[in-house]
Amino acid sequence: MFDPVSPEIARPVPADRDGPNVPAFIQRHRSFFMLAAVVAAQLLLLSVQITRNNNVRLIRYWTVAALDPFERSFGGLMKVCGNAYNTYRHLWHAEQENRELRVQLVAAQEQIQRLGQQATETERLRAVLDFKNQFSFQTIAAEVIASSPGERSNAIFIDKGSDSGLTSDLAVITPQGVVGKIVAIFPHSAQVLLITDPSSGAGVTLAQSRVQGILKGGNSSFCDLHYVMDEETVSRGEAVVTSGLDQIYPKGLPVGTVINASNGNIYKDIIVKPAVDLNRLEVVLVVLKPTPAEQQAFNGGR
Repeated sequence: MFDPVSPEIARPVPADRDGPNVPAFIQRHRSFFMLAAVVAAQLLLLSVQITRNNNVRLIRYWTVAALDPFERSFGGLMKVCGNAYNTYRHLWHAEQENRELRVQLVAAQEQIQRLGQQATETERLRAVLDFKNQFSFQTIAAEVIASSPGERSNAIFIDKGSDSGLTSDLAVITPQGVVGKIVAIFPHSAQVLLITDPSSGAGVTLAQSRVQGILKGGNSSFCDLHYVMDEETVSRGEAVVTSGLDQIYPKGLPVGTVINASNGNIYKDIIVKPAVDLNRLEVVLVVLKPTPAEQQAFNGGR
């Protein structure tokens, strides 16, 4: 049975000697802690009452001395952050200005290029107009709108046709020289066969020797001069002009320059470089057929 007065139940449990007993430690040294608290209170009261130089209380002096390193560090950090922010802001504004300047530079370059192209076009048109005014025959100016497809195109299309009074077999020229002749006519356009085409032909004369021949297109961007005898003297660099005998090209127009001449079996092998850069044609002149009265007056003037 359960016995309330049993010695085993009433015996107290001994404290664990291995773990610290904090309340017992404080109770045992209570006098020391009370003395330390009193001394701390006295120091605090004295620091409030005692003043140093310039009437600064000691506690304030201690507080400032304790917090001054943190305040200096915080102030330095704030200064560094402020400088970094200002630097970033200046860099951002500089980047924005650089972008605006780049845009303005591109626009200025495009405008300069456009003005340069306009100036070049104006000079080219002025040269064509001056040549047209000085030329003895009536001409019509036309723009090149296309070229025949193919890697080595020997034909172009112009923006004038039968509605402008054009017909086939009309000479096409520039102020630099002969371009070709019209081979197909349409209401609003026409096809021009260039002098470099093998099927083309033009009566020409060597400017110095006055030897005549037939100019035809070669296998490249050059032309071949046929039917010049081997005994004839042909110099490299000699100019070649139209003879007028083909009844298509007016007499005396520049055709090209001799770049090579060698003897063959009977006739010389002569290569002629065209006077006109046929790969850069933009504006040409179509020579209209003169009336009988104009042709008679022209021949009489010769």
